[in-house]
Amino acid sequence: MDEKRYQRKIYLEDKPRGEAVNEILEAASLSPKTEFIPTSEALGRITSEPVFAKVSMPHFHASAMDGVAVNAEDTYEAHEQRPLHLSKGEQFVYVDTGNAIPQQFNAVIMIENVQILDDETIEIIEPATPWQHIRPIGEDIVQEEMLFPQGHRLRPADLGALLAAQITEVPVAKKPLVTIIPTGSELIQAESSLTSGKIIEFNGTVFANYIKEWGGEPDLKAIVRDEPENIKKALLDAVEVSDIVVINAGSSAGSKDYTVHIIAELGTVFTHGVATRPGKPVILGQINGKIVVGVPGYPVSAYLALEWFVRPLVCQYLQIPVPKRQTLEVKLGRRIVSTMGAEDFVRMNIGYVNGQFIANPLTRAAGVTMSLVRADGLLVVSPDLLGYEQGDTVEIELLRPLEEIRNSIVFSGSHDLTIDLLSSQLKRQRNDMRIVSSHVGSMAGVMAIRKGEAHVAGIHLLDPETKEYNVSYVKKLLAGQEVVLYPFLKRTQGWIVPKGNPLKVNDVAGLAEAQAEYANRQKGAGTRILFDLLLKEQRISPEQINGYDREMFSHLSVAAEVKGNEKAAGLGIYPAAKAMNLDFIPVADESYDLLMTKAFFESEQGRWLVSIIQSEAFKIEVDKIGGYAVASDAEPIYI
Repeated sequence: MDEKRYQRKIYLEDKPRGEAVNEILEAASLSPKTEFIPTSEALGRITSEPVFAKVSMPHFHASAMDGVAVNAEDTYEAHEQRPLHLSKGEQFVYVDTGNAIPQQFNAVIMIENVQILDDETIEIIEPATPWQHIRPIGEDIVQEEMLFPQGHRLRPADLGALLAAQITEVPVAKKPLVTIIPTGSELIQAESSLTSGKIIEFNGTVFANYIKEWGGEPDLKAIVRDEPENIKKALLDAVEVSDIVVINAGSSAGSKDYTVHIIAELGTVFTHGVATRPGKPVILGQINGKIVVGVPGYPVSAYLALEWFVRPLVCQYLQIPVPKRQTLEVKLGRRIVSTMGAEDFVRMNIGYVNGQFIANPLTRAAGVTMSLVRADGLLVVSPDLLGYEQGDTVEIELLRPLEEIRNSIVFSGSHDLTIDLLSSQLKRQRNDMRIVSSHVGSMAGVMAIRKGEAHVAGIHLLDPETKEYNVSYVKKLLAGQEVVLYPFLKRTQGWIVPKGNPLKVNDVAGLAEAQAEYANRQKGAGTRILFDLLLKEQRISPEQINGYDREMFSHLSVAAEVKGNEKAAGLGIYPAAKAMNLDFIPVADESYDLLMTKAFFESEQGRWLVSIIQSEAFKIEVDKIGGYAVASDAEPIYI
């Protein structure tokens, strides 16, 4: 095939998302099919037609108690002053719960209210009323009544009702077959060896499991290389057998993005580009009557596009409404900037602090998978807004249960690897608690405590004048507030350099002289403050440092940058260097402490947190990392 036919032809649109969805739903010729499956295997399936009971439940008059069946009229003369005797067989029979009631009887007396005189005679002192303690025919289910309408998702109790009504096979909507085609010459399977320029294909597995969760039947195909002939064949094969086709990557307007042109050649393109961020480069088309959805390669864009366009198709096929997420009103802890004309989907962390829900944005990069993994909710910014200000109240779509969010300990401030260990240990001890962390730097952590937007902040702020850590900053910035500074860790900051330290970086002077590509931390980070102090002490200006303005938001990010560049260097902690198998040259020991309000410190959550920190199990885990010392016999500093 002549690849020149598919050279870059940019026609990305800004079609409103709702309009694009409606267009493919109208065009879809999805014909739902019915299949009968064993009732015992029907959990979660959708009924394709109304289901009617074949028999009543119970289908006979049944005793609701252990006791004796009687004719109520025979008991009317019973009184505690005039006990009545009844004869077995003629006037009563013994019954257990669930037994059929003989036709001549119409009431049951509980065995506790019966005095047994001998094998053939009982005594009662209270009359029975007609039909007392009897389950009439059809009390639960009446023959021919509708048990479930079309479009009902079957639950465990529903299966019991079906079997009770003698329905052993149930008509359900056949799952729509969704073929997933991953494309890209750079893609490899997860078990393959990684080399530069190669990327592990994982989107397909995520797509397949979303499809399963929504009620479809996924068919994940092998990776297709970026060659028009291969892509064309994969699409033609897929539309022959599938109800819906999803093709991943190649949906934008790059020189190797052939998908939109091939769909246009084979069928119809309804949309190429929607007015969303992320997720703009989406292709919506049709080949041989089958809807084809082309989603971007970036994971977050891809997952959102799948939800916007594929889930409605699956639901239409199953003839059920698209489920809506629970929403929650929250206060924004940070400003959200958006662009007019496009819906903005912002991944958010949410915490419950001082009686209100506080939400902060995670990274908005479309390629950061973990932003969705860590997100508690999605903030959808309307296309007619420029964003929201800090402190605004907004509505968020929840991605986690509300109780899980309510019981979260919101951690802000400086990044440290031990916070993940702390979270893990806390989860083991209290599975209803978790730590939600935001790596914003020590100074921002202090301000989060000041504004009541976090429970705990990790800080390591060096006072350039006193050379002491943390206390002076807390006293100055939180004057008048009752807070506690809890001594947590002693750790070492140092130069993180490639193996063998090829540029011989041992101090900031050597860093400047070697013109190393420096991986800096963000403004307000304790490491940044230390670095600026080192520059000042050696009379070196920031302009002399190559890369001073390039900011990383965690120690691991700094180490990852150094790992991939022999000319790079950064300042950070030993465990980050160790994790990336890099060299580490110690510079200074520091105190990494936990700042919290007095109220939180004395709360149940606070007491649990401190107990975990002081536990031997946590200290053992920290020792395994290396480069740390958990503060022994730490005494809280009340400020």
